[in-house]
Amino acid sequence: MANSRHAHLRYNILDYCFRNKAFTFEQLLKYLNDRIADIYPGEGIAERSLRADLKVFRDKENGFGAPLPKHIQVHRYSDPNFSIAQRPLLKYEQYLIDTSQQLLERFENHPKYDKLSEALIKFQDDKDQDTDTSKILFYDHNEEYKGIKYLKPLYLAIKKKQVLRITFKGFKDESSKSYEFHPSVLKQYNRRWFVYGVNADRNIKQWSIPLDDRLIDYQILKDICYVESDADWASFFRPMIGIVRPENAKVEMVVLRFYNDREHYFKTKPFQPDFDEFFEPEKKDQVWFKAIINKELVQQLLSYGGDVEVLSPASLKLKMKLHSEAMSQYYV
Repeated sequence: MANSRHAHLRYNILDYCFRNKAFTFEQLLKYLNDRIADIYPGEGIAERSLRADLKVFRDKENGFGAPLPKHIQVHRYSDPNFSIAQRPLLKYEQYLIDTSQQLLERFENHPKYDKLSEALIKFQDDKDQDTDTSKILFYDHNEEYKGIKYLKPLYLAIKKKQVLRITFKGFKDESSKSYEFHPSVLKQYNRRWFVYGVNADRNIKQWSIPLDDRLIDYQILKDICYVESDADWASFFRPMIGIVRPENAKVEMVVLRFYNDREHYFKTKPFQPDFDEFFEPEKKDQVWFKAIINKELVQQLLSYGGDVEVLSPASLKLKMKLHSEAMSQYYV
């Protein structure tokens, strides 16, 4: 029987190796134990456990049925498109998930875990679909988003205070660029993830990197001391819609007037949670909040079309005016 300790982690690492590497058994064991030690220092597995894992991968009835040929020098899938992520859960994996779900349900109504009930419902919906029950939930999911693969490695880099060498190529860049980066926090916006930290080469303490195809590669720099960011990230993000903070940006008061009763929609789903309403009856269709003026704020306002008017500040009014004039030329 396969060693169940950290089995899910081992299987994911092995799946990655079989798709992207060409290791001998000894190289595979070393790589696997190095990755386990990254997360659980001092831990690893013996040759016997790895051989048992290989049997699980090849087993068509009680394992993954992976296209992993026997009696070869290197271990690699014969079908490069195969992944265990495409296969049904093993029996013990399903048992662990069911047990974890029952444990988490104890906290479902705790105010500290407001989003837990949503996650549990989504999990149950996916499970019911596997048993031919009609699907009920349809999420606004970005199926083309590939940057999610960077989320866990960067999360662990932040936890372990690791310094990275980032290779990045912007959409308009002719060639990629490389720089030393000290990651601090991860932030999600508009179904995408971004990592913030210190760009040591440019001495910028709140540098952001999108987790998408522009992030070409990253490497861990083991001989460089990690630089802690002194940013108050909660205060940094609070007045900012999105992820772009223009240089020398200042917080300004934004006043909006809505038409066609659209203020009700804004109040149920505000893009700035710290908004407030006016007390005057004649201003019941208006709201105000403090924010940094950036392109994401403009994009949110444009999503309301002609149902919103910017009353202040003047700089934001001008941006909306220029966007309106530009769009009007498309429909002459």
